[in-house]
Amino acid sequence: MAWAVLFTAGLLEIGWAIGLKYTEGFTRPVPSVLTLASMIGSIVLLGLAVKSLPVGTGYAVWTGIGTVGTALLGIASFGEPATALRLIPIGLIMSGIVGLKLVT
Repeated sequence: MAWAVLFTAGLLEIGWAIGLKYTEGFTRPVPSVLTLASMIGSIVLLGLAVKSLPVGTGYAVWTGIGTVGTALLGIASFGEPATALRLIPIGLIMSGIVGLKLVT
């Protein structure tokens, strides 16, 4: 169950990271509220997950999910470059997430 909570926390991290782009410096009310809600939800769920997972593992997986998801959405949604120099490190982060899941 803790892994599902952690995964959801990671998805919310992606949501707030991408949401920052739409807040325009927190001048747009609706995107700002949604982004802040996603931030709060992400942190709360991370806190719940690390009650039963090691904090280092939980934090690493949480940031990894957020990093990979945000980078991939940036490529898909904002036309950011999808070069090998970006995709290889993203793959390495993903392998780290899987590795931490396998050993925890």
